[in-house]
Amino acid sequence: MTTPKAALPGLDALRAEVCGLHTELLRWGLVAWTSGNISARVPGQELMVIKPSGVSYPELTPELMIVCDLEGRKVAGELSPSSDTAAHAYVYRHRPEVGGVVHTHSPYATAWAAAGEPIPCAITAMGDEFGDDIPVGPFALIGDDSIGRGIVATLAGSRSPAVLMRQHGVFTVGSGARAAVKAAVMCEDVARTVHLARQLGRVERLQQDHIDALYDRYQHVYGQQAVPAEGEHA
Repeated sequence: MTTPKAALPGLDALRAEVCGLHTELLRWGLVAWTSGNISARVPGQELMVIKPSGVSYPELTPELMIVCDLEGRKVAGELSPSSDTAAHAYVYRHRPEVGGVVHTHSPYATAWAAAGEPIPCAITAMGDEFGDDIPVGPFALIGDDSIGRGIVATLAGSRSPAVLMRQHGVFTVGSGARAAVKAAVMCEDVARTVHLARQLGRVERLQQDHIDALYDRYQHVYGQQAVPAEGEHA
């Protein structure tokens, strides 16, 4: 199956963005060798851009990024897409608000996944970013959409953009690929912090009303707010 390049406005820019974001996985120590991957939904199309399978990070270029449809079938690109393509595609089909998906084997978060234990929302940074515990999804083998099914089912009803797939690793989602990468970075950060805290003693989950307040503030107040146009009310 092929799709004319002219039918995909912004594709070159999206390929470049997805390629460039893979350097963030290395920068934050979330991957080893060729493991891990990032994808992004192509706006206005039933398509996604994803990393090729088994290519080392220093060798990645925008032109090597693969375009697939949302059934996981390759549409454009010379190489084979990531072995997790079917999982990403399933997420996009069933979570239309998701614009980016990331998979890592970051060590601390994957240790929680290996133990089959959710990360409790025990620090304010978790309340801010995740608004919930980081849940554990079911074990599933790579190669079909089983992992995607587990991601979607586990995150249903959760505010967390991250899920620990049991005995596998981390998957995160976001409104775009950059947001999903941020969630992966923050997931590893809080996984490490809560693990270290447990070496010192018991760790208690924050009160739910405090989690709700932290999440609301971070999502709606934190950072630079849009400046209203002239004539609009602040």
